[in-house]
Amino acid sequence: MEDAGQRQHQPPMTKLPGLTPSHGTTTLIHRSGHCYQLHRPHLALPAQAAPQLRPHKQLRTGTSADTEAPASDAAVDAAAANSAAKLQHKQRQEQVAVLTTSVLLLLHRLESRTAPGATHLLEGAGAQPLALQRAKPARHQSSASTHVSSLYPEILALIFSNLDVRDRGRAAQVCVAWREAAYHRSAWRGVEARLHLRKHSSPVFQCLERRGIKRVQVLSLTMRRGLGDVFRGIPKLQSLNLSGCYNMSDAGLNSALGQSFPSLTELNLSLCKNITDASLGKIAQCLKNLESLELGGCGNISNAGMHVIAWGLKNLRRLDLRSCWNVSDQGMAYLAGLNSEAGGNLALEHLSLQDCQRVSDEGLRHIAQGLATSLKSINLSFCVPITDSGMKHIAKIASLRELDLRSCDNISEIGIAYLAEGGSRISALDVSFCDKIGDQALQHISQGLFNLKSLGLSACPISDEGICKIAKTQQDLETLHIGQCNRLTDKSVFTIVESMPHLKCIDLYGCTRISKFGLEKIEVKLPPISLNRDLRQERR
Repeated sequence: MEDAGQRQHQPPMTKLPGLTPSHGTTTLIHRSGHCYQLHRPHLALPAQAAPQLRPHKQLRTGTSADTEAPASDAAVDAAAANSAAKLQHKQRQEQVAVLTTSVLLLLHRLESRTAPGATHLLEGAGAQPLALQRAKPARHQSSASTHVSSLYPEILALIFSNLDVRDRGRAAQVCVAWREAAYHRSAWRGVEARLHLRKHSSPVFQCLERRGIKRVQVLSLTMRRGLGDVFRGIPKLQSLNLSGCYNMSDAGLNSALGQSFPSLTELNLSLCKNITDASLGKIAQCLKNLESLELGGCGNISNAGMHVIAWGLKNLRRLDLRSCWNVSDQGMAYLAGLNSEAGGNLALEHLSLQDCQRVSDEGLRHIAQGLATSLKSINLSFCVPITDSGMKHIAKIASLRELDLRSCDNISEIGIAYLAEGGSRISALDVSFCDKIGDQALQHISQGLFNLKSLGLSACPISDEGICKIAKTQQDLETLHIGQCNRLTDKSVFTIVESMPHLKCIDLYGCTRISKFGLEKIEVKLPPISLNRDLRQERR
């Protein structure tokens, strides 16, 4: 068995997240979960921090010592190793936090045209590096060894990934080592670049490609610098946001999509009002791997566009058709796969039909027939043609978890009864501004919708009696919106705080009959809650 004293003198090891390998002069970690020896004394664990083992029964010496050792020694070694690992993990987190603070302070000092070492910056802020707090460095070690720029590039990249985009750019201007670490792809993972395509953009795209940025939002386009520059400059583009580019046309999109782009999975064309069904045909041909497509406000999209989407985009999981007024029940039939030629988008999980005034209960019937096992959320807010009968079809969608019925004027307690009686398993329901939803609807909710985590009842004609009804069965509710419900009093507040212990967010804006005492009751009984009682939301 290894001596405990020898284990204390082993070099400290650190476990870093897997990063993309680099074949240059600054090779980064490329094996996730592998432990690497720290090379700087200011990051080393102090010797006195090693866990102390409890005294154990001394083993017999001689030939039989190895064969007759107590079985509990292995358990003691395992416990010691586990304790040491936990201690190293905790101290490593502290080191990263201190180093991140050091970088931020150094950047701040650079803006003032002075750049002392990171150690002095920490001292000026009232903090000291861990090594200075616990042990003094050896005499032969130079002060440069405690400078933050002496860290391995992978640790610098890990620290820079916690900074905002602007500070990462500033860090790249400090020195060559920082520039290489700040430009590493791991430090820019998940960042979305926002561009104005008005001038020659080749250097910009080269910079984005070097940093591995694959998400782009185009803020403005010109006829000379079109969308083709983006696809040519970033060949592995994954997400493209063109929302609000009013001059985006079918011709521009057609010229940009000259070939297939299998890497693109997200496309946002919201408010591109010149886009028509012709563009959707090109998208269906060249962007086969799209998983998210947003077409909100594209008023020229019709059922023909739904036909080509159902035909070509088989991997589509999210579709936003907000305010597409020319899409009707027939378009829903295409999406649901009820047309043999189209095949349907049977992997669709999230569908927004907000303000689609030509979608009625018949369209919901098509959706329930074809997407009953895949659809997780549907937004029907402001869809006036939707009635209580449509809720019969919604209740048949077994996979549905989120239902938005805001401002659906023809939904009443009868529709809520259909949902409850149909065994719906929705966890989020919003019926705000439905003036036919009253206390009787809350009675149906309490009797059949037992999985709710979020409930929206803003501006509904409900009273304290209705709140008492849902409080009996909705103890797991986390979010409750009851703003502008003028009939609610402190009685509702007392019922809520006593019956809903898991509540995290509540909206009481415009509840004029709830007193200051009632609000204080919420703050006392549910302290970690987000409370909205006026135009601003407060975290308690």
